[in-house]
Amino acid sequence: MTGPWPSAVQIVEGIAAGTTSAEAEVERALAATTARDPALNAFSVVVADQAREQARYLALGPGEGNGPLYGVPVAIKEELDVAGCVTTFGGLANTTPAAEDGEVVRRLRAAGAVLVGKTRMPELGSYPYTESVAGGYTRNPWRPGFSPGGSSGGSAVAVASGMVPVAIGGDGGGSIRIPAACCGLFGLKPQRGRVTSAPHEHLWWALGTAGPLTRTVLDSAVVYDVIRGHLPSDRWQAGEVGSFSEAARREPGRLRVGWSVTPPTRGLRPHVDHVAAVRETARLLSDLGHEVHEVDPHYPDPSAAFVPQFFGGIRTEADQVEHYDRLERRTRETCRLGSWVTPRVLEAALRATERVSARANRIFDSVDVLLTPTIAHRPPRVGVLDGLGTVRASLKSLPAVTYAAIWNVAGNPACSVPAGSGTDGLPVGVQLVGPTDGEEVLFSLAAQLERARPWPLVAPDQVT
Repeated sequence: MTGPWPSAVQIVEGIAAGTTSAEAEVERALAATTARDPALNAFSVVVADQAREQARYLALGPGEGNGPLYGVPVAIKEELDVAGCVTTFGGLANTTPAAEDGEVVRRLRAAGAVLVGKTRMPELGSYPYTESVAGGYTRNPWRPGFSPGGSSGGSAVAVASGMVPVAIGGDGGGSIRIPAACCGLFGLKPQRGRVTSAPHEHLWWALGTAGPLTRTVLDSAVVYDVIRGHLPSDRWQAGEVGSFSEAARREPGRLRVGWSVTPPTRGLRPHVDHVAAVRETARLLSDLGHEVHEVDPHYPDPSAAFVPQFFGGIRTEADQVEHYDRLERRTRETCRLGSWVTPRVLEAALRATERVSARANRIFDSVDVLLTPTIAHRPPRVGVLDGLGTVRASLKSLPAVTYAAIWNVAGNPACSVPAGSGTDGLPVGVQLVGPTDGEEVLFSLAAQLERARPWPLVAPDQVT
């Protein structure tokens, strides 16, 4: 066996060495899910029989030329199609199971991954807290009275609690990085157009992408090497880059790292725990030989680009559900409030996206990587959105998305890296942002930080 909480890479190596098997790893994942999920509510559905069947099928193979995720149990966020499962988008408005896998899921299976279930999200991914009428509260495994963030909170909890080593999330305004920071995981949003959105032309227009949450940097790189690559149907296409797995295994070299705790949103102030984490990480990077200094990113205001795409993304997904009347009251209110987002408004927003991207990327004239907090506030208690309408819920969300969402607009790769614990006992994450098509440098630098400052891989069992 490869230890109590093996990484995806360790599972693949263990199967190749004959010390474990796909069947054993699936049983381990299912046992952990049975033990821990009732208290945490990470999964909306567990497909135990199908997972066991897939693992048995893998075991019948010749054992040569296995895929890079051979035998690795994975979970999938509710917004991605899995054949035979309803794509709920976190709500009750869809009732018909998907006829086939989405392209990201198909690529995972082709690489040997075993799907064990689908994970909770707020309805349509609207907010950075994983709670909904249909699914209730998803809880942070480090302190279950608190939120794991969102919208990929179910995926983050499934990984941070040891149920699976990999779970796929999505990021349209920080929804991979925010729960990664709240749950002590590594989570990278890739360059716009790096991962296909098929069968859809886009995910929240220029804002969204799918991607993994993992306990190690290398696991994330391996998964991205499996799922990356666009199709002709994708509206956006990223530039050419090398192997992310190789990047995570090599030293980054001496980099120019600029750090800043200034939030892009005026009037917000980062929590002292996040300021301390950024400063400490800056000192560590300096000790590791990098050229590190404080910078002013001069963030442009992304509102004219982000807000129409947010409303347009929600309305597009709401228009596609089978039973509009079953959407949550707040979701339907959001759709009404977004009625001003016409095709002409969206095209203007996409032009604004290009302007924001050009201005935001000026920082990379003087630095190779930007270091910031991932979120401005500490994870709130569960129920943070209870009773709130669209406007108040959006205001509650600002501290979570302020450092993250601007890079969805700009399109740059950005990741959250664990940086210890806060004074509340919950994890703290810092964000590394790279230049256009700069995922390789982020993987190399994040892996170096991981080696220099190891973090606990799985949250301990909690009772309060």
